[in-house]
Amino acid sequence: MWPRLLFLPLVPLLLAVRVAPADVRTCVCDLTSPTIAETRGCSLCVEVEKHPADEKIILVRDNDPTKPNRWLAVPHAKFDGANPLAAMTAEDRLFLWNAAIAKAKELWGNDWAIAMNGDVARRPCHAHVHIGKLLEGKETETGVYIEGPARLPAISDGTGVWFHPAGARLHVHTGEQIMETVLMR
Repeated sequence: MWPRLLFLPLVPLLLAVRVAPADVRTCVCDLTSPTIAETRGCSLCVEVEKHPADEKIILVRDNDPTKPNRWLAVPHAKFDGANPLAAMTAEDRLFLWNAAIAKAKELWGNDWAIAMNGDVARRPCHAHVHIGKLLEGKETETGVYIEGPARLPAISDGTGVWFHPAGARLHVHTGEQIMETVLMR
């Protein structure tokens, strides 16, 4: 009985460590550093360097073993730190969204969703969006309907965005940090 009592005070601490936000607002990945491959937040920067410079958007499987059904769309250009969408040109954002949507449709038909976590919840520094299947029961009436990816917002307040098809339109949800939880792992 006494070992369990010793463990109980640690439970809140362990839970806090597990869900602690990553906060990449001040991240700067140094690709010349010999230890960059060991820096978790810089993993996508390292991945991008493996691809030709003319490959504008890199589509890769999420390497998190707990997310076997997820893909990522990663811009080759570096948009690290806070507000990567706001740092992109409208053309760059549209290219990212169109690449992600094409992959999502290929994988999930009309059951897809795309999510980008906010600045505090994003783990890798390098800008990226999650591509996956929308989980049942995650749809809400909040959000706005837009006519297409060119109208997706360039989030500048540090929060995230997720969206999915709604007939011929997109249903867009914003204003939270953790957005990827609407996607099947």
